[in-house]
Amino acid sequence: MPLRHKSAQKRARQTVKRTEKNKLYKAKIRTALKNVLSAKTKESAEKELKTATAVLDKISTKGVIHKNNAANKKSRLTRHVNKMK
Repeated sequence: MPLRHKSAQKRARQTVKRTEKNKLYKAKIRTALKNVLSAKTKESAEKELKTATAVLDKISTKGVIHKNNAANKKSRLTRHVNKMK
């Protein structure tokens, strides 16, 4: 069904742009989490945890994910790193 109103056409364009950006942000989150979980040593895991925390904070402030979702992810990652030897 074609969009007849100018405002609806603009909203459709904006939605496409936002969806692409959000996909990129969520991919960044997934790679950051994977890097922490697949780290071999505790030192490297701590380094990756720091970058993952920064990524999660930045993306939660943009509104892609909720701040509590980011906090839960950071908490789980921190527990994982603290359990490492």
